[in-house]
Amino acid sequence: MALTTTFFSLFLLIITVAGQTTPMAEAPAPAADDCNGIFLQYVFNSGSKIKPTLKTRQPYKFQSILSITNNGLEELKLWRVFVGFQHDEILVSASNALLADGESFPALVGNGTVFAGFPAADLKTAVETAGDTTQTSVQIKIVGTQFGVGSPNVPMPSNISLENDGFICPKPSMQGKSVMQVCCIKDENFKTNLTLGEKFSPRQDGDLTIMYDILRTYDSNYWAQVTIANHNPLGRLDNWKLSWDWMKDEFIWEMKGAYPSVVDTSECVFGPQAKFYQNLDFSTGLNCQRRPTLIDLPLEKTNDTKLGMIPFCCRNGTILPPAMDPSKSVSAFQMNVFKMPPDLNRSSFTPPQNWKIEGRLNPDYKCGPPVRVSPTQVPDPSGLLPATSVFASWQVVCNITQPKGASPRCCVSFSAFYNESIIPCPTCACGCPSNTARTCSTKAPALLLPSQALLVPFDNRTKMSLAWAEINHLPVSNPLPCGDNCGVSINWHLFTDYRGGWSARITIFNWEDAAFADWFTAVELDKAAAGFDAVYSFNGTMLDGVNNTIFMQGLPGLNYIVAEADGANPAKDPRVPGKQQSVISFTKKNIPNINVAAGDGFPTKLYFNGEECSLPKLLPTSSSSRISSFTVTTSILAAVVVFMLVRQ
Repeated sequence: MALTTTFFSLFLLIITVAGQTTPMAEAPAPAADDCNGIFLQYVFNSGSKIKPTLKTRQPYKFQSILSITNNGLEELKLWRVFVGFQHDEILVSASNALLADGESFPALVGNGTVFAGFPAADLKTAVETAGDTTQTSVQIKIVGTQFGVGSPNVPMPSNISLENDGFICPKPSMQGKSVMQVCCIKDENFKTNLTLGEKFSPRQDGDLTIMYDILRTYDSNYWAQVTIANHNPLGRLDNWKLSWDWMKDEFIWEMKGAYPSVVDTSECVFGPQAKFYQNLDFSTGLNCQRRPTLIDLPLEKTNDTKLGMIPFCCRNGTILPPAMDPSKSVSAFQMNVFKMPPDLNRSSFTPPQNWKIEGRLNPDYKCGPPVRVSPTQVPDPSGLLPATSVFASWQVVCNITQPKGASPRCCVSFSAFYNESIIPCPTCACGCPSNTARTCSTKAPALLLPSQALLVPFDNRTKMSLAWAEINHLPVSNPLPCGDNCGVSINWHLFTDYRGGWSARITIFNWEDAAFADWFTAVELDKAAAGFDAVYSFNGTMLDGVNNTIFMQGLPGLNYIVAEADGANPAKDPRVPGKQQSVISFTKKNIPNINVAAGDGFPTKLYFNGEECSLPKLLPTSSSSRISSFTVTTSILAAVVVFMLVRQ
């Protein structure tokens, strides 16, 4: 009987081990006792094979614990820890923390990620808490999926480090195969703008900042104002969409200056909110989604007594750079938020987390977690009384980023007076087509074009491009290259080049179904910008604070690029893009060594509405390195024409 019991126990043990890629990690060495700074530890606990069963990139579930302990003499404010995941991990959950870039779970973190504390964002010291570990340390229980690392190997990160300013973290050490730890110490040479004992964190700079201010507060609900401010000279948002996660079952009852993209309170009716607020008529509420998406109101709602009357509201989601119009670089709205137990008191607020903002054909923004800052000063509407403080304020900082693998949404073509061919936008400049019914090459270079093809949609250019290739004896790939798939394309044409100066022509094509109001474009010319003279059909200036960049926007009456429209005869004519065009003149004074035709006259970067556009990898070439006398004469005549246009 004893032998049978022993055998059965051994059998169960074999089954348990077979179901895991790695057994539970042994207890880590007590290295935290030797650390007088911030002690970080990553422990891989367990892993198991999950479906589907694959020959390559087999998925595995993993469970780990990240620990942060403050063993120093100063409180650690707003802790942030980097974990260098390296096995294409997908995080499913993480307790006591959020992702600092604002991503919601599940999240792709194969290139590493930064954790930020929630709800405990600060770690006190053992001195001020008498060694209370619940206030000096935090454990993040991580659950996720990783690929390709099965037993007996352990999917450890490449690195762990403290991201807070003013700390030095050496290379982490390993304790066995499943424990990584490091002690980060204060950098004595680092100068901080924080004062020890300050109640609030200082406000930070960023490309875009969002303020979450509590204006009025009651036991069960409060009114908050959200203010979005653009600080980047090339940043912009059109038709912005703002989203976040409620953390404690809050819901939106009323709004002014903006509106949810979906009006739906069904989640409240079938959730805990209806059980608590039994006397509320949820049919009059606005939104009960855990992650709502909010949009701006149109201009005509500005003075609406029910939905508008909020300063900086109702601009149809357009936020311009400060240089264009400071009054239009801010957007704001107010909302009435209902809370749930146990937060039913006037001083209990939990700001939403995981903020994300995006626009139409605009840069990508990554937003950090909300940080408690000093209360915002609100001016008195009458202007007679001094400004008053709101009850509480949080700041969210968003910065422009280029996600890995993301494609631009605009592209540039190059042309010049000395070459009849247009170098078009690169193949798949704005992403490859999702429709595989039509076969095309995503890697073949785009075919050179005649100038008239720029006015024709890509799908209608095939005959033109093939005929042009035959006339000029140019190679043609089989299958033909895919299109650029861009909503906006811009042609930069080297117009003239003469002894004292040169000129270029810029043409913007809108292939979108929607128009662009208050558009702008910015051109970076590394070597030629110093010779900038004038733009004739647009308003153009050198941009302060951005090196070698010319900022252009439409003049009154020309600040609108219409959408793509049907041709004169839709049955046979291709669609026609919206278009704006201008000539730009330059002088060679003080830059005598500039070689315009060799590449100095072409942009090194070009932006449309804040989005950096894809540039061709080739430049137009002339048939010989020396321009003929006929070409020089033609250039001079063209320059005279430009001068006469300016005089007119």
